Amino acid sequence: MRKALFPGSFDPITLGHYDIIKRALPLFDEIVIAIGVNADKKYMFSLEQRLNFIKEAFKDEPKISVITYEGLTIELCERINAQFILRGLRNPADFEFEKAIAHTNRRLSNIETVFLLTAASTSYISSSIVRDVLRNGGDYTVLVPDSVRVEK
Repeated sequence: MRKALFPGSFDPITLGHYDIIKRALPLFDEIVIAIGVNADKKYMFSLEQRLNFIKEAFKDEPKISVITYEGLTIELCERINAQFILRGLRNPADFEFEKAIAHTNRRLSNIETVFLLTAASTSYISSSIVRDVLRNGGDYTVLVPDSVRVEK
């Protein structure tokens, strides 16, 4: 069984994340979306909100599950028997950053990283851009799945 882990903070999940996950479904038997918890990081959305946004977005997809974790991503992969880490690439800077992490993960484990390029239509979207649009009262709904709704 081909099992992939898609880690991130998902603060919040964006249409870019959504696109990568949907396009990865034919490649894997199971995809575990893993929300990383970093005590030193300040999030806009609570862990519960982020979990709910993702669960709602993929509620009709039996191949997808959502969990939270702390610690090394490769250790989580080993605990849940995931052979792959799924990552999306928007631009050359993403590639350089993700390449270093992928090489480190391969050095420390047998986990392979699979990269998918974001669709041209979502390549400009990041969670930080969504948060900035939200903070400034803009229409964030064009950047996120329908499950991400915020009371203004």
